Parts: sequence; C-alpha cells; structure tokens
Amino acid sequence: MKNKNIDIREYGILIFFIVLFIFLSIFANGFLSVDNLINVTRQVSVMGIVAVGMTLIIITGGIDLSVGSILAASGCLSAYMMVNAGIDPVTASLMGILLGSVIGLINGFMITKISIPPFVATLATMTAARGIAYIITDARPIYGFPESFNFIGQGYIWIIPVPVIVMILVFLIGSFILNKLAFGRHVYAIGGNEEAATLSGIKSNKVKMLVYILGGTLAGLAGVILLSRINTGLPSTGNAFELDVITAVILGGVSITGGSGKLRGVVLGVLIMGILSNGLIIMGVQEYWQWVVRGLVLAIAVGFDKNAQLLSNFLTKKKPKSAVELN
Repeated sequence: MKNKNIDIREYGILIFFIVLFIFLSIFANGFLSVDNLINVTRQVSVMGIVAVGMTLIIITGGIDLSVGSILAASGCLSAYMMVNAGIDPVTASLMGILLGSVIGLINGFMITKISIPPFVATLATMTAARGIAYIITDARPIYGFPESFNFIGQGYIWIIPVPVIVMILVFLIGSFILNKLAFGRHVYAIGGNEEAATLSGIKSNKVKMLVYILGGTLAGLAGVILLSRINTGLPSTGNAFELDVITAVILGGVSITGGSGKLRGVVLGVLIMGILSNGLIIMGVQEYWQWVVRGLVLAIAVGFDKNAQLLSNFLTKKKPKSAVELN
C-alpha cells in the first residue's frame, strides 16, 4: 500500500508551489520573463546540489550544519590554488571538492566513532571550516581566475546553464541511490529505527559515514560551482546557507526526525526557496524582512511535517513498518 504520509506532504508542497508561483507572477513585475526564470534555476542549482546530500543525512536522522562553511572553504581553496599556486582549474577544482569530502569524513568520524551528536559535531566543523576559509584567503577576496574556469558556473549547454545540468545529474544520481540501491534502503531503515536496522544486519555506522562524506563532497562541488559563478573567492560565502538548504529539504517533505522523504519533493522545496527569494527581491522587500520570511517558512515546514505525520497515522490507523520489514 502506498505511504499516504508521503502523499500528504507531496500534495501540500505542490499546492504551495503553485500558489506561490501564481502570486509572484501577478505581483512581481518581470518574474515570468524567460531571463529571470533561467536566472532563478541557475541560482538554486548550488542549493539543489547540496540539498541532495542533506536529504540523505536527514533521512538517517542526522543533520549537517557545516555545508555553508564547507562551500566557502572549498571555493577559497580552489581559488588560492589557481591564483597563488598557479595550478590548473581542473586540479584546483578537484582539490576543493576533496576538501569537502575530508570535512564530511571528519563529521562522519565524530558522529559514528566518538558518538558526538550530529548537531554538535557539524556545528564544530562549521566553525572550523569557516576559519579555514579565512586562513586560506587571509580574509581577503581572491580573483583573477583563468577564463576556462568560468564555464562550470557561467556557461551554457544549448540554453541551459551548466550549473543547472550539474544539479539535475546530482538529483538523478541521488534518486537512483535512494530508490534502486540497497544502500538507499539502508538509509531509510536507519532513520526509521537505527537499533532495528543494526539488528537486521545493516552496518549503520558505515552507512552514516558514507552519507556524511557524500554530503561534504556535494557541498565542495557546490562551492567550486559558486566560485566560478561569482568569479571571486570570498571567505564569507555561504553564511547561513545551511539554514536555507535544511528549509528546502524539510519543505520538500523529508521528515526532520528521519526515515522518510523523497528527492522529487526536495526539488520543489529548492524551487520554492529560489523563487521566494527572487520574488521578494523583485518586489523590493528589504533583506532583513527576507530573513524573517525564511524563518517563518522553516517554522511552517517543520510544523507541517509533524502534523502531516499525525494526520497520516490517523487516516491509515497503521503503524509504520519496522526496519526489519523494510529489508
């Protein structure tokens, strides 16, 4: 039987997306222009890439507060390598992505081996990675990259921005992992009931370690793409970015308590965050009020998540499947 709990969230987010889109189409002049819509997809691509990794992390029952700082540190390292060390763009980009993977590995190690709660572990790496970004740049912007580096952040294939193509590929790969591989089933099982998942033979710590490495890697990739797009390495890049990503993921129907959620809903969550931000700017809403709106959206998303679970349980009057049944 299809999980009605997921259906409720998906229908809710779809309706919200349609209403928001219609509202902005009417009240935000120029919102519906082709150039603006393409610009929105380019802007949300960075968030979308990171959101895939965050989705897997939250489904396991975890959280990653370090993605914004990883994004900054990875971008700054790549920038430093190209400008100050004279390394070619491809190698420099790979080094930036590798830094994200290493920080993700550290997150996973602290959570699985030292038993530090994900919130605390990733809060620590969030602070440390931001410090790394400032150390690499000496708190100054880095610019002057080779022309070829601009393609990944500013280029097009036909009329589609390259960052959007990368985001689509990342979503497709993430969906394949969650829906087609045993690893994906293990991710859901751990979030549903980690103890039962472990008893059923799932290596929970290994799965969580890989999930955090993937999250760090995708944040590093997003950092390199954003660096190419803005053409400047800034240590302050990505401040509070993790909150937007988490909001998009929860808004997309991924349960904050873990165990459920689909990437197709996260796509809508990312798009909502993108068009909301874009629409508020077009309408001339002050930046501080935009923060207020984002905070309210996060609160609404979490509230809807909790009430959707209660409503679904009431309608189905069935207990969720255990991790053993899922395997």
